[in-house]
Amino acid sequence: MNFYSPRTATSLIIANMVGVGVFTSLGLQLESITDPFPILMMWLLGGVAALTGAMSYAELGGALPRSGGEYNFLGRIYHPSAGFVSGWISATVGFAAPIAAIAMAFGGYASSAFPFISPEWSKAVAVALVVICTWFHTRNHGQSSWFQNSFTLLKILLIIGFCIAALVMVPEPQQLDLIPNSGDFKTLMTAPFAIGLVYVAFSYTGWNAATYILGEMENPQNDLPRVLIFGTAFVTVLYVFLNFVFLKTAPVEAMIGKAEVGSISAKYAFGEWGGRAMSIMFALLFISSVGAMTLAGPRAIQAIGEDYKLFEFLGKTNDSGLPMRAIILQSLISITLILTSTFKMIMIFAGAMLAFNSAIAVLGVIVLRLREPDLERPYETPLYPIVPIIFLMINFFFLYFTIMEETKPALIGLGVILAGFVLYGISRIYDRR
Repeated sequence: MNFYSPRTATSLIIANMVGVGVFTSLGLQLESITDPFPILMMWLLGGVAALTGAMSYAELGGALPRSGGEYNFLGRIYHPSAGFVSGWISATVGFAAPIAAIAMAFGGYASSAFPFISPEWSKAVAVALVVICTWFHTRNHGQSSWFQNSFTLLKILLIIGFCIAALVMVPEPQQLDLIPNSGDFKTLMTAPFAIGLVYVAFSYTGWNAATYILGEMENPQNDLPRVLIFGTAFVTVLYVFLNFVFLKTAPVEAMIGKAEVGSISAKYAFGEWGGRAMSIMFALLFISSVGAMTLAGPRAIQAIGEDYKLFEFLGKTNDSGLPMRAIILQSLISITLILTSTFKMIMIFAGAMLAFNSAIAVLGVIVLRLREPDLERPYETPLYPIVPIIFLMINFFFLYFTIMEETKPALIGLGVILAGFVLYGISRIYDRR
């Protein structure tokens, strides 16, 4: 059997994380908070949460080395039903929803860059991207790795190049006061700041992606910690730098409430034609993200198919050992969301659901330590239990305000969880036949 290398696993993390969120969230955050210090603190705090989560997941992955991400962890730590519901969330929200959002952004940027692509056809372009990525990731490991590594490297080089060029070429850089004033610290404990963190959480989605292909890594117990920690730390630095560039190149007033902050920043830095060229660049970035999520997400669906007879057909692999049926199912869900959903709803809904899913898994680090202290752990979370507690505090902080302020997405999320438990009950009854 061929395996994914640590380089591919790292590129998978980076590609999953660096997607549509970082190029759209700032405009939504500026609707409530316009000072640069709290804005940049959101992105830094989101990175701290992701990094503490990565350290915690590295311990879980070493102790419980199987593909499937939270499906594997929660089912082993708590109860099979918890794992099943987690896999259900991953299938319907965790990957399919972000794929839909990123593909929709790809279609929008392509429409703005190429006049012959009308806005009415942008969703067709989004669907086409999902289909192409599905095709590449159902061939073989070699082709899948080449596709992912190539577009991830292109993504990194383009973002760094954009940031440097924008800072150098912007004709009228904005004055940024990065020294916090007394009111900024009060802002950090408000509902708008917490809701802003939901967009950040969506943007950091994917720091745990390598845990979904554990069974397809050659030496996961040794490679996973450095893959998770390096990939997450790299993206954190990139995110803070990128948002600094956005704030430095474009006036806050021009970005408030706007999703296409990347294009707005590019137009102020490079002019109208430069902005159009950057729209093409941003569209290219999204290819890597859709490809990464198409690769990682179906492993949770595959694991469900391996464990439950009702979904046995989803656990089958093709001649190359790839879960082709699970990949196709996830892509079909994504296409359905593209055709039926709005962009903002996907971001809030998916960001909150994924944060909840990850929080339950990180809590499992503490539960597993108490329940099975003698379990072999090739890697142990540093500064335990402080690191997982920091992750839990940050996540439950913005989840609380999300439930209070954004009731509709919270109720939809509750419905998804309840549907998962119903499906689990049906599958257990089927297994007993």
